[in-house]
Amino acid sequence: MMNPTDAKSPVSYPFRVSRLARKGTDLTITADADQRAGLAKAHGLLSVERFDAEIAVRPWKADGVRVKGEVFADIVQECVVTLDPLPARIAQDFEALFIPEDSRLARQEWRDGEIVIEAEGADLPEPFSGDTIDLGAVAEEFFALAIDPYPRKKGTEIASKAESATDEKKVGPLYEGLKKLRGEG
Repeated sequence: MMNPTDAKSPVSYPFRVSRLARKGTDLTITADADQRAGLAKAHGLLSVERFDAEIAVRPWKADGVRVKGEVFADIVQECVVTLDPLPARIAQDFEALFIPEDSRLARQEWRDGEIVIEAEGADLPEPFSGDTIDLGAVAEEFFALAIDPYPRKKGTEIASKAESATDEKKVGPLYEGLKKLRGEG
């Protein structure tokens, strides 16, 4: 995960953790036209028609922060086969934990000189510096993960290399020579 204090997201929304109420807070980020254009450029999209993030920020353990929410977006991508515009809708849940970099929770668990990480376990908390987390950058990261990297229009196919190679062989001089040897041509 990118460090939310370092990134400058098109939908940047700095949130001061020091002002977080004990019961937490809920907020909504809605991107304007310039921010949506910035998202489209940053992620190689033709356009971003809508970007909204519903976020709940809550205290976590002694000094950590839990960020949980959902990103909603309407985007237009380019089909990898036809290059036609291809609309898509994103609805992506997300959750992330953050801790101050000087927190005791930021220390890794070591056993016999190795860091212990559970493959199926929850993600480790992300450390942040200062007292601000960019919630827009967090939402953007999960937005980016939800984008189909190879969008294809329904009904389109990409010819496999084997099919292309077979087609090329059928028209090449070697193929013509083989046909003559077999008595086919």
